[in-house]
Amino acid sequence: MKNQAETEILQQAINGDETAFSTLVELHQTHVYNLCYRMLGSPQEAEDAAQETFWRAYRNLKRYDPTRSFTTWLLSIAAHYCIDQQRRRRVPTLELDELLDLEDFAPDPTPSPETSTTEKEETDEIQKRLNRLNPNDRAVLILRYFHQFSEDEISRVLSISKSAVKSRLHRARLHMAEQLNAS
Repeated sequence: MKNQAETEILQQAINGDETAFSTLVELHQTHVYNLCYRMLGSPQEAEDAAQETFWRAYRNLKRYDPTRSFTTWLLSIAAHYCIDQQRRRRVPTLELDELLDLEDFAPDPTPSPETSTTEKEETDEIQKRLNRLNPNDRAVLILRYFHQFSEDEISRVLSISKSAVKSRLHRARLHMAEQLNAS
């Protein structure tokens, strides 16, 4: 559920207040960027995709359904844009957190060189494995494991049936397990 302040800011943005929309961008930019980065695998592409996501949200703000979560709507725009980008380049890239707990993976404020190197290697290895998944399966995994979306939310975000979500999750988990067993 949205809090009262965000609801008010959102309504102001819908009514054309650009400052209010800037506030929404500030509130959601980290989530949008992280989703884009995990899906595209490149910081520059993620920045471009996040900017495009907010531009599309701004242009379509009057079409936003206030009965839905704004975050879900925004991440839906980002996920669809990233999937389109992946299809265009035919190089799948995304990240899965079934192997790493993101809370434990948060950067240590004073990491040692060894810790930094190990974390970078683990992240790179996960990214390589995720790059082997097709974009649709990766999107489902990212929304499930990085954003803790339910199957119903994923279904709405990606405009697919709940059974398709379950199928893609199963297929992607199986693929990731096979890669782990092969290494």
